Amino acid sequence: MVEDSKFYEFRDGKTYVAARVTTRASLNAITGERGGYLLVSVTCVPENNKANSEVIKLLSKALGVPKSKMQIISGAKCKTKVICIDGIHVFS
Repeated sequence: MVEDSKFYEFRDGKTYVAARVTTRASLNAITGERGGYLLVSVTCVPENNKANSEVIKLLSKALGVPKSKMQIISGAKCKTKVICIDGIHVFS
């Protein structure tokens, strides 16, 4: 999905972000990028969608985008996820 090792892609008026999530971390943070993924750490456990909700909350705050514009479209039960940000070009 991600070309040229960028962790994001613009397509069809949306931004797609490839993220690699570490759960049970010591703090919630975006820790960098590597191998075509945005690295995200959250303190939550990966149960009952808690970690996914925390990832959306963290990205929303960091990017200044409403949570209602973000959706995990792939990898809801995996460490690697694709998050769609509707109608907004976040990285330009």
